[in-house]
Amino acid sequence: MDIFQTVTTRRCIRKFRPDPVPQGLIREILEAARWSPSWGNTQPWEIVVVAGEPLQRFRKANRTRFLEGAPSNPDVPMPEVWPDVFKKRYMDVGKRVLTALAIPREDKEGRLRYGGDMAALFGAPCLLLFCVDKTLAREYAMLDIGAIQQTVCLLAHARGLRSCILAASVRYPDLIREMIPIREGAAIIMGVALGYADPDAPINNFERERVALDEFTAWID
Repeated sequence: MDIFQTVTTRRCIRKFRPDPVPQGLIREILEAARWSPSWGNTQPWEIVVVAGEPLQRFRKANRTRFLEGAPSNPDVPMPEVWPDVFKKRYMDVGKRVLTALAIPREDKEGRLRYGGDMAALFGAPCLLLFCVDKTLAREYAMLDIGAIQQTVCLLAHARGLRSCILAASVRYPDLIREMIPIREGAAIIMGVALGYADPDAPINNFERERVALDEFTAWID
C-alpha cells in the first residue's frame, strides 16, 4: 500500500471481528515501528501486548467498572475543558457515531451501551499498552509515544489490520496493574486496540471529516 494511501485511508475502528491476530504479524509490525523517531534517540517507549484469555478478562472487567459508574483516574489525565472549536469537532464525530448506530441522542441506555462497548475495546482481540518510565517528563515523552503509536497504526493498516487509539482502555490503571503485568515504575500512557475490522458494521463506515489544510497551516515565504 502506498504510504499516502495508508495515511489517508486509516480510520479508527469501532467494531472488530473476534479473529485472533497472529503473534508473528504483531512482531513484524513492532520490529518496523521501533525505527520511529524519538528525542535524542532515547526510545523511551515500553509496549505491553495483551491478547487471548488475559485480554478477555480485562475487557469484561473494564466494561463492568465503566457501567458501574466508577470515576476514571488515568495516569495521564484527560483535559476537562476544550475550546469551542475543538469541542465542536468532538461533538460532531460523536453525532456521526450515534447516527451510524441508530442511537438517538436522548437514548441514554443506548449511549451507555455504546460506552460499555468502548470499554470492552470494541471486541478487539489484541491490545497494545504504551508506557513510559514515571521519572520522565511525561508531556515530552508523550511526543515519542505519539510517534510510535501512529507508526504502529499505519503499519498495521498496511498489513490488513485495523486499530483504534483508545483512551477508554487506560481509564482505570489500577485495574490494568491488577490484571496485567506492568513494570513497576512505568506510567500507562495510552492503549491501541488492534485486530481485523468488521467490514459491514455501519460504525466502521460513516463518512470521516478533517478540517481544510489552510485552517491549521500558516505559510511564511
